[in-house]
Amino acid sequence: MNKATRNAVFGFVAGAAAGALTGILVAPEKGTKTRKKLTKKIKSTSKEMADVIGEKVDEMKDKVNEVVDEMRHKADKAEEEIKEKVNAKAKTSKTADSN
Repeated sequence: MNKATRNAVFGFVAGAAAGALTGILVAPEKGTKTRKKLTKKIKSTSKEMADVIGEKVDEMKDKVNEVVDEMRHKADKAEEEIKEKVNAKAKTSKTADSN
């Protein structure tokens, strides 16, 4: 996860926590009602966080797969170039040996 993503996730979590705490401190309701609201908010925030993290993980998987595919392509290309050079050297060597 890059720094900007970590900062965004941290900011989101910190904001949610601050909002929940503020809500508890200024709530004019009974404790049981406040706890129920808080529980709902925590569940809602947890689901949102799980969704955001899941999306970021999927993005990271896609990027990793892209890099892996690109590296495989480069490795295949390098392998072909090496084979061509080896075959060219082998032909040159056979020609020199037969003379």
